[in-house]
Order: sequence, then structure tokens, then C-alpha cells
Amino acid sequence: MWSFISHTRLPSLVALISQIFALALICILVMTTALPLTLFEWALLQGLMAGFISYQLKMAIWWLPIHLLFMPAVITMLALGLSPLWFGAVFLLLFLVYGKTYRTQVPLYLSSRDVTDAMALLLPTQRKFSFIDLGSGCGGLLNKLSKTQPHGAYYGVEAAPLPYLISKIRNLSLFSKCRIKWGDFWQHDLSHYDVVYAYLSPVPMGSLWQKACQEMRPGSILISNTFRIPGVEPEKSIPLNDFSGSTLYLWRI
Repeated sequence: MWSFISHTRLPSLVALISQIFALALICILVMTTALPLTLFEWALLQGLMAGFISYQLKMAIWWLPIHLLFMPAVITMLALGLSPLWFGAVFLLLFLVYGKTYRTQVPLYLSSRDVTDAMALLLPTQRKFSFIDLGSGCGGLLNKLSKTQPHGAYYGVEAAPLPYLISKIRNLSLFSKCRIKWGDFWQHDLSHYDVVYAYLSPVPMGSLWQKACQEMRPGSILISNTFRIPGVEPEKSIPLNDFSGSTLYLWRI
């Protein structure tokens, strides 16, 4: 069972299980030792135990502070007597910005200007080509590339509502070469594009490679920002000196 939980593809489910296990352990501890705990001490202990359990379940390291702070934050908010509407508003805002990150495990990353400049040098300058950004965010990369490399046709797929809306507004011009679609890029056929760009996370890179090999045309190029495909050596690596220390990895199909 422990192995099954640690390998599930839904980290939100693993996080919930970690909190439930932590709560059960605290209840057993209190009942067997009669340990007096204040509400806030219980919340802190809950966070510590949930963080430890999530670590044992091999969750991503950034889940640790979430577990540590979740229950203390809930207790603090309740003590302040805040309206539940605030929680609903925060949840709605997070959903609008990040979409179904809890399922995709791909947060919102914005490509830097250094990435845009490097990408412009990689794209063809003397012939037409098609380019797609998987998870195009607010459309900044597409918008800038379309101005520096006008020979291309630019496409983006974004599932988070607010970034999609921003990207659509950004490219409202009749002369814009960018076409942004709202949806799941896993359902999008990659056979129509010469260059496919992705700035995702370590989790889906193996699946992305399988999709690329099945759908992309021979000679087309897959470019990943920061995250490598496990077990597949890139044809080229371009380290960049931007704020996040990005590296562009290229694979030719």
C-alpha cells in the first residue's frame, strides 16, 4: 500500500493522505500518552508529521513547507475570524492562475528575455516554419518571437484560464501571427509543427518524449527549458545566464 501511494500520479491525493496519516498518529499519541496539547501545538505537530510522511512518500521537496504551514495557517485564519468567502476567493484566484496544476504537476513558469533571445537564434531565418509553445502561459514568448522572426507561424496551448485570457488580449492585433488555444496540450497533435517548445516540470518529461516520438515529423525539433528528458541525451544544450539559471535542451526527431 505504501508503495502504491508513493507512485500515484496525483500528488494532491498523496498530500491528503499524508495529512490524514499525521492526524491519525497524533490521535494515537494523545490517547496513549495523555499528552496535553494546545490547538496551535497540535497544528504544528500535524504539520511536522505530515511533512515527514510526505518526504517518506517521495513527494517533491516543495511540498514540505506546504505541509508544515497548512494546518497552522488554517488555525490562524480561524482564530482571526476571517470570512470563508476569503478562502473561496483565494482558491478561485489560484485556479484562474494555475489551472489544474494539482493534476498536471506543471506550475506556471514564465520564460525569461534571455530565453526569448536564445530561441530567436535557433529558429529558421530564411524560410517559413511552424512553432508551438506547450503551456504558453501569458503568451509573452510567442508574442516576442513573432516580432523577431516574422517567417514563422506561432501557436500556443494553455489550460489555465487567466494566463490564456492575458495571452489572447496580448495578441488581439489583426497582424498578429500568434494563435492561442485553450485546452490540454496532451490532446493536441504535434505533427503539424517544425519546432515544439516546452517549459513544464520534471514530472511529465518522459511522457512528453513518448508523445513527441509518436507524433512529431522526422527532422522537427523539441526544445525544453530547464527540464531534461530522463535517459535521453540532448543533441544540444544552451546554458543561459538568466535569473533562474535556465538551460535550453534540444532534441531532433
